[in-house]
Amino acid sequence: MSKEKKLHVVLVEPEIPNNTGNIGRTCVALGAALHLVEPLGFSLDEKRLRRAGLDYWPHLDFKVHRDLKSVMELIPQASKKALFTTKATKSHFEAGFKDHESWLFFGKETKGLSEDFLFKHPEDLYKIPMPGETRSLNLANSVAIGLYEAYRQQCFSV
Repeated sequence: MSKEKKLHVVLVEPEIPNNTGNIGRTCVALGAALHLVEPLGFSLDEKRLRRAGLDYWPHLDFKVHRDLKSVMELIPQASKKALFTTKATKSHFEAGFKDHESWLFFGKETKGLSEDFLFKHPEDLYKIPMPGETRSLNLANSVAIGLYEAYRQQCFSV
């Protein structure tokens, strides 16, 4: 994947170390960067985080940010932002990741992204279709679904 099409995953206030470890491992698999927005619900040296990420954690391109504002300041204007929320009307398949550096945002496991943040970026809201009776998906699964769709669009689209 070329540098101008870099993938970034932003976890806003993640709470469960196992999820973050699994997400880190997925990021390594796709060469994506991981951004963790504080406060974190765990310590980065926690055993569950390391076990979920296995021996991939040292290969992970990741940064910890003090707040969401500091992450937003890093994003180049031409980048694609995708805020994943069950409150969106557009599917993540419609996100248009193909020609852009892409930043995928996911909220904390118990509450998702804040209403205030969603309100400020209405054009960037996407959901993962769930036609069944499920209210939401596990965070690590949601990130994998979104990240692999962005990767597919950037690397395999016709």
